[in-house]
Amino acid sequence: MRILVVSDIHANWAALSAINEPHDLCLCLGDLVDYGPDPLPCVQWAMTHAHYAVRGNHDHGVAQGIDVGGDHGYRYLTSVTRQQHWQALGPAERRYLLQLPLTRRLTLGGKHFLLVHGTPRDPLDEYLMNDPATWKRRLAGIEADIVCVGHTHMQFNLRAGDTIVLNPGSLGQPRDGDPRAAYAIIEDGKIHLKRIDYPIEETIARTLASDLPERAKHLYCEGLRLGRLPQSAPLPQGGTV
Repeated sequence: MRILVVSDIHANWAALSAINEPHDLCLCLGDLVDYGPDPLPCVQWAMTHAHYAVRGNHDHGVAQGIDVGGDHGYRYLTSVTRQQHWQALGPAERRYLLQLPLTRRLTLGGKHFLLVHGTPRDPLDEYLMNDPATWKRRLAGIEADIVCVGHTHMQFNLRAGDTIVLNPGSLGQPRDGDPRAAYAIIEDGKIHLKRIDYPIEETIARTLASDLPERAKHLYCEGLRLGRLPQSAPLPQGGTV
């Protein structure tokens, strides 16, 4: 069995549509929306192609139209895209996001899986990086062979006690300095972390053509090119918030 694992697509359709991996089923670990220019096709793709999916914090926020305050970094980008994404989705897409479970257990190829966007302790919001000791504490009492997580936009595959923790990284907004789309393949119990080039300039062109504030366009586009937010992100000449 060949399993495609994706997470943190963040409305980047060019990245999502570049994935051309043969697979028997797809696991989606949340955050289809916010930040990028194309929430609708990304959610519709998941509705059709993700065999098993869980809800991310951004899916939750967009589906409920929750406003976010902030004038720096990712909170700022969330604050300026949140209502646009809510309006871009129809009732069926919003309902899909809200009906996604926070956690999901399943058995595939004889392995017991737990899917969650953040951590089992806090499915939506807790960040936990590549830290085997902390993951071992978080997974105490959790019976699973493989725990699949997202949220941090950092790709890793680690062992915590008897459990494998897999984070496929972010497909649509990497934050590890590598701008290529990240995902994972599980084949016959073996995990393969993958990266693929995609037409970043296509996403950038879609963003520049949007009605986002110039500051947001600049910050988001530079983040895509760098694979992380720039350390200093001054406004372009003549830019406004």
